Amino acid sequence: MQEKALITVIGEDRVGIIAKVATLLAEANVNILDISQTITGGLFTMIMMVDITHCNLEFEALKKSLSDLGEQLNLKIEIQHENIFRAMHRI
Repeated sequence: MQEKALITVIGEDRVGIIAKVATLLAEANVNILDISQTITGGLFTMIMMVDITHCNLEFEALKKSLSDLGEQLNLKIEIQHENIFRAMHRI
């Protein structure tokens, strides 16, 4: 059974955001299942559904790596387990 997580990325648009996030995920053996991104008024937003079943990092370490990358790029990058996200956004 797949263990899924949702990653959100928000910040000022610039070249290479998707590449840098995807590279970090690939190095952690995280598979991108779906990706949606948009740019509105220079604001970059991206949502990724990822499979963390075979991730070579503990979840908290992956979360910190993404957060650290966000700080380097002046972006806000967050990750949540899919079940927590769904519970928080249930209508």
